[in-house]
Amino acid sequence: MRNTLAAILAASAIGVATLPAHADSAGPAIAAGIGGFALGAIAGGALAQPAPPPVYYAPPPPPPRCWVERRPIFDEYGVEIGSRPRRICE
Repeated sequence: MRNTLAAILAASAIGVATLPAHADSAGPAIAAGIGGFALGAIAGGALAQPAPPPVYYAPPPPPPRCWVERRPIFDEYGVEIGSRPRRICE
């Protein structure tokens, strides 16, 4: 497929290059530039590699299991003076 497309493009480029051109008009030169750009875009699109497959990532790990417990608070003598909520995670 690529060889056939390359041969067709080469033949059309040689055919366009052999056409006579007049130096006093810019119209054919502009048309040739636009046509060449179009042929190049078509050939580039035909010869381009396909897009790579999407990348799949591993799912994120589950969040840690946490809860709130009331823990006792002790003074400097070891006497419990109250409690405070604490976050406990495994």
